[in-house]
Amino acid sequence: MRDVLDDVFRRWSAGETVGLGTVVATFSSAPRAPGAAMVVAPDGTVAGSVSGGCVEGAVYELAQEVVAERKPVLQRYGVTDDDAFAVGLTCGGIIDIYVEHVDRESMPELGEVVESVRGGEPVAVVTIIEHEREGLVGEHMIVWPDRTAGSLGSSRMDDAVADDARGLLASGRTGTLHYGPDGQRRGEGMAVFVNSFEPPPRLLVFGAIDFAAAMARMGAYLGYQVTVCDARPVFATTSRFPDAHDVVVDWPHRYLKAEAEAGRIDRRTAIAVLTHDPKFDVPLLEVALRLDVGYVGAMGSRKTHDDRFARLREAGITEAELDRLSSPIGLDLGARTPEETAVSIAAEIIALRWGGGGKRLAELSGRIHG
Repeated sequence: MRDVLDDVFRRWSAGETVGLGTVVATFSSAPRAPGAAMVVAPDGTVAGSVSGGCVEGAVYELAQEVVAERKPVLQRYGVTDDDAFAVGLTCGGIIDIYVEHVDRESMPELGEVVESVRGGEPVAVVTIIEHEREGLVGEHMIVWPDRTAGSLGSSRMDDAVADDARGLLASGRTGTLHYGPDGQRRGEGMAVFVNSFEPPPRLLVFGAIDFAAAMARMGAYLGYQVTVCDARPVFATTSRFPDAHDVVVDWPHRYLKAEAEAGRIDRRTAIAVLTHDPKFDVPLLEVALRLDVGYVGAMGSRKTHDDRFARLREAGITEAELDRLSSPIGLDLGARTPEETAVSIAAEIIALRWGGGGKRLAELSGRIHG
């Protein structure tokens, strides 16, 4: 919806009603990702796209019907097979498109959403797109990291969905979640679409080693925008790190400093230093530990850890800054392989992000999600 948000808001501000079609799920080789949207204005003009041209005509007609009847519709489009779906996709994929009417009455919080998006504040729009009680379809809730607005129908629904929506929002993900009819985490009967207005967080992996390849794979799986950086061009290659979004050949401290000065580092950024070589580690950590980021971890043995801390103190790093460093990196999972180590590091990042203690849930009591 981000690509048509200004168009929707302009019509909303003018008191008009528009039809909004949003891709809420994709299967196989669908042309657009969840969140892609198309808006049909009262004068018949169109902005945005949901399929790159395959089903826009059908969605256009459906949007006009939805506006006229003021009743949302979840429609599946895919490969024509004995008329199984309404319209065929030439790519062979399948997409679910949710079409709703949007105006001041149906979404009174839109102004707050736009204000947050323009101000760089993370926000998600949550919509019930399927429910066994038809009257709840189309209900909205707006979720910020620290508050909510609107309701999906009950406090139990709101609490469960808000928790999960914040998880998607924190990783910059948009997608559909399924619950029981009253928000039960186990069960069927309700589907909600979480449209996140937040870019994915960054994971910067320094050191082009086999552990870095596993960490890049894990980071991408968790929704991070992953960069692998190393000063050695023979090791820092895209073929060795196919799961990384970017592979950079540069001195790590120089690259990190430049990214910070360019404003591409924020509080959600995670930094994993896997080089365990002081000529790389110390200058890099001098920069990293003075940035306002979510996580800084460094790999190495206990001996390497002690030597690293001594060098950092000599370089002027304060005890408060050293306290921010996760070293040795990761949680104690007994990890041995690069893949297991990547799980250990990822577990520590997740625990620090959400305030988890890293203990077995079986040994704890109370709510799982605080």
